[in-house]
Amino acid sequence: MSILDSVKFDADGYLEDPNAWTPEIAEAIAKREDLTLTERSWVVINYARKEFLAKGEAPTLRNITKNTDVDTKELYSLFPGGPGKLAAKVAGLHKPTGCI
Repeated sequence: MSILDSVKFDADGYLEDPNAWTPEIAEAIAKREDLTLTERSWVVINYARKEFLAKGEAPTLRNITKNTDVDTKELYSLFPGGPGKLAAKVAGLHKPTGCI
């Protein structure tokens, strides 16, 4: 049984309850999404979690690049395809507002 079997996801693959998130769940989601998490990935994930706890929603890409030392280009390399959505997914957050 996978650790992901112990939590619920919505139809888009986002964790239904962000409070159920753990770093181990993040690793399992990343693996499911074909991502390898690095120290730099964790800078983004931890920032996203902190913002969520403070404001109740996932941070925007601009917010992430403005408030961490991860620039837009690096963000796209860490979370290819859709960094805002992918980072939120791995961080156990709901789909970011404004993401298509």
